[in-house]
Amino acid sequence: MAGLQQTNSEKILLSWVRQSTRNYPQVNVINFTSSWSDGLAFNALLHSHRPDLFDWNAVASQQSPVQRLDHAFNIARQHLGIEKLLDPEDVATACPDKKSIIMYVTSLFQVLPQQVTMEAIREVEMLPRHSRVTRGEHIEVHHQQHFSQEVSCFTFLLSSCCSKVFASLAC
Repeated sequence: MAGLQQTNSEKILLSWVRQSTRNYPQVNVINFTSSWSDGLAFNALLHSHRPDLFDWNAVASQQSPVQRLDHAFNIARQHLGIEKLLDPEDVATACPDKKSIIMYVTSLFQVLPQQVTMEAIREVEMLPRHSRVTRGEHIEVHHQQHFSQEVSCFTFLLSSCCSKVFASLAC
């Protein structure tokens, strides 16, 4: 069951990211690995909620991936109080560590507006999946989704799951 909750939490988090970055044509976040490598997704996520903090075009067009990642992490630290948990060089790879990206994006989720629409969640459900889900897991996920139509319930689920992720990472 914990694995399914994490899957639902990841889906909600990815929905929030996609919804937040929808107006940035250079950004198409479909996962918590390679979609973040070039630094554009982190910057677009920050800019979508706080456009007053920096010039998007300057960051998007004139910097290398490592510079863009460093920029995003510094903006988040200086203006949102989020520690620089990731090294740009570790993220600017073909496949950065999924758990690290999720942990950092969750930190952003906790301090930025969290409005997630059901449409955004359905969109993420249509993305290609890398792992197979058993029929029983699919039915259980379907029942969980049907049980609650309000996004606030999803936010609660994400918060409790993130506490477990942070606790397990601390070990």
